[in-house]
Amino acid sequence: MPDGISSLRLWLLRAMYALIAVGLGLTIWPLILTPPATADEDSVIHALLGALAVMAALGVRYPLKMLPLLLFELLWKVVWIAASALPVWLGPGLDAYGTETFFACLMGVVLVPLVVPWGYVRAQYLRAAGEPWRGAGASSAGGR
Repeated sequence: MPDGISSLRLWLLRAMYALIAVGLGLTIWPLILTPPATADEDSVIHALLGALAVMAALGVRYPLKMLPLLLFELLWKVVWIAASALPVWLGPGLDAYGTETFFACLMGVVLVPLVVPWGYVRAQYLRAAGEPWRGAGASSAGGR
């Protein structure tokens, strides 16, 4: 298996990417394909989530290469819950939209950490040497 990642872990990652791609594909892409007459803040959110769905579909094929997408998915949900949902929930209370979004985000905050190979993340993103800032890598990699 690549980089010591088990076949089971790769399949769990693929399942998570598929869940995201299909879930957002069914809920967000119809809103993108039949947009309202005005471009408002919802259209920006729909575009972002639509792009996330497409990138998650790539994760089914390339589960390790697309790990930053799952990390982004986890981080934005944690930030939204901590900075927006939790203070409102503890104060005046969440409305129906906030409650629905809170539980959808909570599902991601619980499931994503279960499938992410944290040892791989630590080795690849925290301990590995960074890429050169200039010059050295461009000539040896053919300018890619």
